[in-house]
Amino acid sequence: MENAEVQGWFAGRLPDDWFAEAPEVTGDRDEVLVVGRLAEPELGEEAGDDAKRAARRARIERFREETRERRMRIASEFEHRFGRKVSWGARCGEVTVAFTTLSTPVMTRLRLADRIVLDTLVDAGVARSRSDALAWCVRLVGRNQDEWIGKLRDALVHVEKVRSEGPAA
Repeated sequence: MENAEVQGWFAGRLPDDWFAEAPEVTGDRDEVLVVGRLAEPELGEEAGDDAKRAARRARIERFREETRERRMRIASEFEHRFGRKVSWGARCGEVTVAFTTLSTPVMTRLRLADRIVLDTLVDAGVARSRSDALAWCVRLVGRNQDEWIGKLRDALVHVEKVRSEGPAA
């Protein structure tokens, strides 16, 4: 299944009045995350940063509550058709909130030096557990290596294209 097919499905299925622009749809083999931009709340020019942030969070919370039943129905249709879970989020200004996301266990084998790094993060109170410490490390790499990760994802698109043009197995 191509990401374009998933994007197209959501473009055709989501109500036109939900988001100010086409939602961002990302995912992996287990889950698809749909994050849409909401219209900014109208505040006077005298409104400070705290008021704006509170209004944006309230706008997101209102969207979450008002669309819950319909989002669940759409997610169920998607899961039935594509076999993956759907998580939702919304963005308003600089505020982004993910409502529901999966926490999927991933099995990994680590050598002593790697486990010591995780244990140090736990002992220092940065993480609650080795699992939490590993997730923290992945987020840190993702943030600090965003450009490189993006190039790697672009390269994978080309690999998939060439693979699909090859001989059938």
